[in-house]
Amino acid sequence: MSWNTSGRVFRFTTWGESHGPAIGAVVDGCPPGLPLSEADIQPWLDRRRPGSSRFTTQRREPDAVRILSGVHEGRTTGTPISLLIENVDQRSKDYASLAQTYRPGHADYAYQAKYGHRDPRGGGRSSARETAARVAAGAVARAAIPEVRVRAYLVELGGDPIDREAFDDTAIDANPFFCPDPAAAERWEELVDGARRAGSSLGAVVECVAEGVPAGWGAPVYAKLDADLAAACMGINAVKGVEIGDGFLAARLAGEANADAMRPGETGGAPRFLANHAGGIAGGISTGQPVVVRAAFKPTSSILTPVESVTAQGDATEVRTPGRHDPCVGIRGAPVVEAMVALVIADHKLLHRAQCG
Repeated sequence: MSWNTSGRVFRFTTWGESHGPAIGAVVDGCPPGLPLSEADIQPWLDRRRPGSSRFTTQRREPDAVRILSGVHEGRTTGTPISLLIENVDQRSKDYASLAQTYRPGHADYAYQAKYGHRDPRGGGRSSARETAARVAAGAVARAAIPEVRVRAYLVELGGDPIDREAFDDTAIDANPFFCPDPAAAERWEELVDGARRAGSSLGAVVECVAEGVPAGWGAPVYAKLDADLAAACMGINAVKGVEIGDGFLAARLAGEANADAMRPGETGGAPRFLANHAGGIAGGISTGQPVVVRAAFKPTSSILTPVESVTAQGDATEVRTPGRHDPCVGIRGAPVVEAMVALVIADHKLLHRAQCG
C-alpha cells in the first residue's frame, strides 16, 4: 500500500511529481467556519519558493496556489480542501541522460526496486518539489491553530552553528537563510557560494519552536505528540535526523541536569518550569512549554562533482547531475518544517478535543 496521507483527524494527502503539470494537496477534517483564502496560503509558499535568492535552485516557479474546493465566501465548509500549484518551469531534458543511471544519494534505485519503474525527471515524487504541497497544507493547519505560533530557522549550515547568544528573531526573515544570527548569515553566504562553485553541496540543521501549545495535547502511547512530530519531520525529503528538545544531548546529561525542574506558579495555575530539556513534551503529551523540534538535512545529492554509480543494466559509471539544484536544500527546508509541525499540532488539537472536549 502506498502512503501519501498523513494525520488522524486533520488529514492531508499530497500528490504530483516534480516535472508533472502540477502538484497539490487535499486537506480533510478541517473544522468548518475558519477564515481561509488563497491570500492566507500564498505568503507561506513564497517563503519556500525556488529562485528567491542565489543560494537556492534557480528554477523559477511562482508557486501560485489555487483553492479548488472546501472554501465558500472566504470560510472553510468542513469538506475536503483541494489545493493546486502548477509547475511552470520544468526542464525535463536535463535528466534525459540519467534515465538509465542511478544517482547516488537519490531514491532512484529504491524506487526502481519497489515499483519496477521510476520517473527520472527531477526525481519525480521523491523531489523536494513535493514539499510545496505540504507548505500549502500547513497554511490551512495554521488557520486551525490560531493560538499557536510556529517559527523555524536554521541553526547550523555546513557544520557552522549560530551563536545562541546573538539570537535575533527579527533577523530570521531579513536574510536568505532564515538565520537568527546576522553574523552567521554573512559567513554562510561564502560557504554556500563556495559549495556551488565547487559543484558540491552542504547540509543544515533547522530548529522549529511552537509557542502557545497548551498542556495536555498528545497521547501516552501510540499517538505521542513527539513521536508524530518526529515522523512528520523525518518524512521531509533530505531529512536524516530529528531531535525533540535536547535530543541526543540528553544522553550525555545526568538525571538532575536533564530534569525540567518546576516551581509553583500563580495561585491555582500551572507550575513554572525552570528548564525545557524535554522540548515541551513529557510522556507524549504537551506540558505547556514551547515545543522544540530540530531536523537535520543532508547535503543535496544533485551535484556536479562526479560520483561512482551503476546503470540500470549493472554497468559501472560515474554520475554528475546537471540542472538547477539547491546547494543547500536545508535553507528552503525551514518553511517545510514549520508546515509539518503545524499540521501535526492541528491534528493533535482536534484529537484532544475529540476525547476530552
